[in-house]
Amino acid sequence: MTAPDTIVLVHGFWVTPRSWEHWVTHYEARGFRVIAPGYPGFEVEVEALRENPQIIVDVTVPAIISKIEGIIRELDRPPIIMGHSAGGAFTQILLDHGFGAAGVALNSAPTEGVRVVPLSQVKSTFPVLKSPANRHKAVGLSFEEWKYAFTNTFTEDESRALYDRYHIPANGGILWGSVLANFQPGHQDTWVDYHNDKRVPLLFVSGGEDHIMPPAIQQSNAKHYKSNTITEIKEYEGYAHLLPAQKGWERIADEVLDWALSHAR
Repeated sequence: MTAPDTIVLVHGFWVTPRSWEHWVTHYEARGFRVIAPGYPGFEVEVEALRENPQIIVDVTVPAIISKIEGIIRELDRPPIIMGHSAGGAFTQILLDHGFGAAGVALNSAPTEGVRVVPLSQVKSTFPVLKSPANRHKAVGLSFEEWKYAFTNTFTEDESRALYDRYHIPANGGILWGSVLANFQPGHQDTWVDYHNDKRVPLLFVSGGEDHIMPPAIQQSNAKHYKSNTITEIKEYEGYAHLLPAQKGWERIADEVLDWALSHAR
């Protein structure tokens, strides 16, 4: 098999593709083509999304998946797909739909059926989930909320700089939908077939100090897979949710890429 030559990086909520900036240049230096697509409408800069949050309100999970699938269809060979946070859940959906040569889900949000809800996650998502009215809004985080949810192992100065550079509001409807998915009949937007034997290998990566998507979530998510496929977990102690920007990220980026290349199908 010809090895993958492209890496697709899928961002999560409260950030944009800018959050992958270091990984893009790092992987390009290793000779890969790197694509970090924004959600539909997210082709603008962070500052523009802050000024016009209606773009965030309008986005849906099916539209996000459809856009990324369209990009992947144009490639000559299946790419390695890596997703962070909500992007980890989207990576799982893409793999389930038959895309990619291998997948890596970093500090992944759960797919439908994962019911583990640690207290730190409740606190991290409370700014959105405290009111059903937020289902129709784009909801931002204060700096203190950001620091708790994303950068609890970073210095104050590092947290502030990353907040100023990366933070945008998140789609309250999608977050509420992910919570309600386990209590509604039928398949919801984040459903995957846990028995799909054709799914390519998947690596869950957990930051040991992640508050918003703690390791227990990825552990439960991985256990849901009953398919005859490779599903593994690797935990990095001392890492917060914004793992792709935390000191030492280069080692993680190299190790997960090496895993994906060695398992690619």
